[in-house]
Amino acid sequence: MKRPKSATDVPQSLIRPLVRDLHAYLPGEQPKIEGLIKLNTNENPYPPSPKVLSAVKAAVDARLRLYPNPTADPVREQLAKVHRCQVENLIVGNGSDELLALATRAFVEPAATVGGRLDSRYFKSAPKATVQFLAPSYSLYPVLAAIHGATANPVSLEPDFSLPSVARLRRGRQWDFRAALTYVTTPNAPSGHGCATAELAALCREQRGVVVLDEAYADFAEESALALALSHPNVLVARTFSKAYSLCFQRVGYLVGPADLIAALHKIRDSYNVNGLGQIAAAATLGDLPYYHAHFRRIIATRERVAQQLAGLGFGVLPSQTNFLLVRPPRFEARTWLDRLRERKILVRWFDRPEVRDYLRISIGTEPDMEALAKAARTILAG
Repeated sequence: MKRPKSATDVPQSLIRPLVRDLHAYLPGEQPKIEGLIKLNTNENPYPPSPKVLSAVKAAVDARLRLYPNPTADPVREQLAKVHRCQVENLIVGNGSDELLALATRAFVEPAATVGGRLDSRYFKSAPKATVQFLAPSYSLYPVLAAIHGATANPVSLEPDFSLPSVARLRRGRQWDFRAALTYVTTPNAPSGHGCATAELAALCREQRGVVVLDEAYADFAEESALALALSHPNVLVARTFSKAYSLCFQRVGYLVGPADLIAALHKIRDSYNVNGLGQIAAAATLGDLPYYHAHFRRIIATRERVAQQLAGLGFGVLPSQTNFLLVRPPRFEARTWLDRLRERKILVRWFDRPEVRDYLRISIGTEPDMEALAKAARTILAG
């Protein structure tokens, strides 16, 4: 007599094989230990503007029972003024991550699956089912492709983490200029390498599908490619209020681009996708930009000073146009440094990926935070 399935067997049978086998995105650790100096998730170390805090506090009233503006129009109207575009060129999301997921759903055909495995016989044009990105970059991109049942096409950056030229990509033959959707993180994460707008423009001109230029760290960079989203029919630029504008807790991001692409994203956007307090916080942020610009300059100055300090201690420090540094530590393996810094209550990020396994990513914190990092590094080296 055949043994019946146990209670623990049954739920697994209800889950799609694609989801059962999915390697989910792993966010940076959110520590539960008090007193840790948190330099692992690239948050702005300074608080939001006092005007933002006042606006959010004032909004905690009877409005909480009501739905927010469904398309975040007040925020879009302010963004249109800041970026000198039309409201129709903007969509606001629950963090830029939601919008990256929407772009995957809107512009990429799922590859057919049989028993959870891709079946290329079922679709006529592989590029239409391809999500393409450079590696290393934001580790959410392959997860979005996998969730959608699309084909991921990672292509390596140059050894110094710079963007390969169009000619180099053609010679390599792996890059697909017909890919349905291409993600480019600019400046790059986790390396911090900045991309010249001219290089990005050359790539965007050659791509037949949609290109999303993910500018999460643009406020710390020398250049922004936002103009490409308003001059090319296939280019979108993603921005966030998290990294630079101290609103990680509220989850607000946006895309800028051609009205037709933006309209397509609105069609599949969840209703009321941006919470009301997040909308108020974002609008108040845009009303006090000088406050944030002063902090950007402060973070950049701290970044350059810390880069010199760590280089003086023997770290290999890569040039950065972000609010973090990617460094190759001396004497010990990067994973060992991760543990030894944590023992001293300093939390940084280590990625177990071949391209960056020898490096640590260090967010730029306050001046006292970074002094504590330098002191800990000296102590570890002396020990």
